[in-house]
Amino acid sequence: MSFDLLIRGGEVIDPGGSNEGQLDVAVTRGRIAAVERSIPPESAARVIEAAGMFVTPGLVDLHTHVYRGATYWGLDPDPIASRTGVTTWADAGSAGALTLPGFREFIVERSVARIKAFLNISMIGLVGENHESANLSYLDTGLFRRLVDEHRDLVVGVKVRMGTPNVGDNGIEPLRRARRAADECGLPLMVHVSVAPPSIEEVLELMRPGDILTHCCTGLSMRIVDENGQLFDFAKRAWDNGVVMDTAHGSGSFSWASATALIAAGRLPDTISTDLHQLSIRFPAYDLPTCLSKFLCLGMPLREVVRAATYRPAKILGLEREIGSFRPGMFADIALFELLEGRFPLYDAPGEVRDAPQLLRSTLTIVAGRPMRRMPPSPPAPWIVDPTWPPDQSPFSRRQRELRELGHTPEAMAEIAGGERHNLL
Repeated sequence: MSFDLLIRGGEVIDPGGSNEGQLDVAVTRGRIAAVERSIPPESAARVIEAAGMFVTPGLVDLHTHVYRGATYWGLDPDPIASRTGVTTWADAGSAGALTLPGFREFIVERSVARIKAFLNISMIGLVGENHESANLSYLDTGLFRRLVDEHRDLVVGVKVRMGTPNVGDNGIEPLRRARRAADECGLPLMVHVSVAPPSIEEVLELMRPGDILTHCCTGLSMRIVDENGQLFDFAKRAWDNGVVMDTAHGSGSFSWASATALIAAGRLPDTISTDLHQLSIRFPAYDLPTCLSKFLCLGMPLREVVRAATYRPAKILGLEREIGSFRPGMFADIALFELLEGRFPLYDAPGEVRDAPQLLRSTLTIVAGRPMRRMPPSPPAPWIVDPTWPPDQSPFSRRQRELRELGHTPEAMAEIAGGERHNLL
């Protein structure tokens, strides 16, 4: 048999396809053709030597923001994908009904990496930093349903951001409307939690099996653990009943304390995602391999970490027959990694540091059998580091001020800002 591409000699980790160990991965016409020991290199037109590396299905990032140029938060997806092993992005509500057609035309159709969308219940999506659900007239479920029906191949769920900055004085009502839209469209619901009100208990009461609570490791007031680190009973019931717990690290939604409490209780997150956006890519999330490394640091086995960023999110998106594992016939989305050994300072959103003994580093991203050219990072949006802003008003300066108040030295702050981490990319 003649293959187009052969990944040879790597350590395969494929929880969704039950392929483990030193195996070769062969690709034909953009799809997985074989996963076997010692496939002859002469059987392939191109051979990539992967000795000493881990070979996994392409990473699936369940919570991201990649609507660059039309939203406050959006990033350019392909430069990041090329350096991180992410082959599928699920954009978490950047687009609303009014902006979804543009998202398809200008982002999805021009991207090498795959992109799916959780459509925001607010018709304006995340054009601005906050307040998209503060005006209930923007939460038009009829318009939402029409746009979903026109874009069924793209839309995989409903997104609503719950918390005081996002819903204004509307309390739980935006979630009720998102619930109605999800039920009418037959889609799962992804709910962002942050600062109460409403309460986390009110939110979970409206969630159903298959819905996604994103930011499950937050340390903010809508966290799912109490002050003693114990999982709330109502959160345990929701989790046991099938609500998906997703990390969605972000710039404010990952706490070492909350994550440690869940791991200590034997509760591994269902999915590990980044909530990558204009702020979190600079501190403290950086990318999906960094977020995965944090859970390795917490004692989560590598195989389970890979599952939480490949097969599990693919299944939640309804794409488990296309991506997320190495079963023959599936798309040849592949990621290669080194596992670096040493001392790596990793930070949570409040600024607490832990020294991780291992760090995952992406070495190659392959989408549908085609290796991506490694691309340099895109510049930040002008509103993130606008030099005309007063020094204490930019989001980055606010983060620096918070770090100073936590006692970090200027040298540590520079390290936090990503210089050392990005030198590895």
